[in-house]
Amino acid sequence: QVQLVESGGGLVQSGGSLRLSCAASGSIFSIHVMGWYRQAPGNQRELVADIRSGGSSNYADSVKGRFTISRDTAKDTVYLQMNSLKAEDTAVYYCNVGVKYSRDSGFFTTWGQGTQVTDSS
Repeated sequence: QVQLVESGGGLVQSGGSLRLSCAASGSIFSIHVMGWYRQAPGNQRELVADIRSGGSSNYADSVKGRFTISRDTAKDTVYLQMNSLKAEDTAVYYCNVGVKYSRDSGFFTTWGQGTQVTDSS
């Protein structure tokens, strides 16, 4: 079992910044990938950014140049720095982590509970 605790969402004016955090804990042998997804009302959940164990990252085209994903491996925590926020960034943001529970286990994915980011303009 893996638990994810998200924080950092809230109201922000267009052009503002927010930083999301997601800390993983529990029965973790290794973390393969940590990422952020978002879902706006009426839309499907979409990838915002992810970062893999080797350090490579991947971004949605809509956030490139504005958002930065980073990871603190010692704390099993992933961050999403969101700058120059736009109205279209309004959504519930979900943390997603892919882990192995043991050396011989497969990979398992866990979702966070979600945190709301709202453009207040």
